[in-house]
Amino acid sequence: MTNKIALISDDSNFFEYLKSKPELRKSDKLYTFSFEEIPTNFDFLENSIIIVDSENAKSKTLELLSLFEETPVIVMAYNEDNVFKNKCYRAGMFDYMSILITDSEFRARILSAFKVASIIEKKSQYKSFLVQNKILADGKDIYTDYKNTIKLLLQDLKTSSRAGVLLALSPNEKEKFIVNPSLLETVILKNIRRNDVLINYIPNKYFLFLYDIDYKMAEKLWIKIKQELSINIYAGIVEVKNQTAQQLINASLKELFRAINNDAKINIQNGENLKNNNMSNEAYQNFKLYRKKSEQQIENIISPVFYHIQQKYSEILTGVTIEQDLKEGCGYFNLKGKHFSGEFCLTSPGFSKINIDISMQKNSEPEDTKRITLNRDELESGILEDLLEQFIQEIKNKY
Repeated sequence: MTNKIALISDDSNFFEYLKSKPELRKSDKLYTFSFEEIPTNFDFLENSIIIVDSENAKSKTLELLSLFEETPVIVMAYNEDNVFKNKCYRAGMFDYMSILITDSEFRARILSAFKVASIIEKKSQYKSFLVQNKILADGKDIYTDYKNTIKLLLQDLKTSSRAGVLLALSPNEKEKFIVNPSLLETVILKNIRRNDVLINYIPNKYFLFLYDIDYKMAEKLWIKIKQELSINIYAGIVEVKNQTAQQLINASLKELFRAINNDAKINIQNGENLKNNNMSNEAYQNFKLYRKKSEQQIENIISPVFYHIQQKYSEILTGVTIEQDLKEGCGYFNLKGKHFSGEFCLTSPGFSKINIDISMQKNSEPEDTKRITLNRDELESGILEDLLEQFIQEIKNKY
């Protein structure tokens, strides 16, 4: 590996003095830049070891440290200033040296910077591989393959016997279309540790996997994140026990929708709808009216969601026929390809539970079936849309 050392200073004498100290190998390169040249050479500097002359440039040095968070930066000065040195360490400085340091000590200490640089380069290569394989978002520390990512994280947790928490995050249905994803992601990433994992689920909905933390600590972190956002955003928090990835995903989504619905119910009870709700309770005394009302409520949720998802994927899924149908409180959403088919069937037996039966076939042979059961009051457009998205993503990944 070629080590690149970039010297940053507005004093040419600094360059001449430092050039003889590193004792570079033939494959190593040394470059010089003024502070003004940093913006136009940012990408180059990010993959270098930076040695900056802070003498008469303390504010510029601190600004440089804020720009290069992962790059090993060595700060040099003629005079010892402990207050400034501490500020540099807090800003992420790798090492602090006096200009008068001996050549032998300089070479010994810069070896550590070379090792860190090699680790960062390898990390960059891994990131590039993950981006190319559509596992990691380009330019962001956000994973995109939520199911496989959570599976791998659970395996790691089990192997290392560590604690963990999964959060499902989302604004409510009205606000999710006006949220700036970049702002939301930036605030979350700023408040979590480097080993925590942010995973994109669908637009403006995320999973957040936290290591070495319990429910209460995760809740405190989430309150801190919420306080930095100007919108209403909700979290479903679930501690990792012995769940499968799908069980953990479903549990966190269930808690998320419970949080959203609880907030909605509080708002309704504070308004005029409370009277209407009391009036509707009288109608429930008649079973036929109750059944009719229940069917209508279910259809009012299913119909727009099925239509929206069908419109969304009709052009995206080439060579696939999308069919949907509603029958007396039941809903069917089917995908049919040349060699596979999938059915998403929603029924409400007795109108107390909602059963969602998912089945997949390949070449007319059953491949996978599962049932998801919800309480009737848990069915709402957000959770139905998410479950349909999961269903479609599973078929895309399989076939």
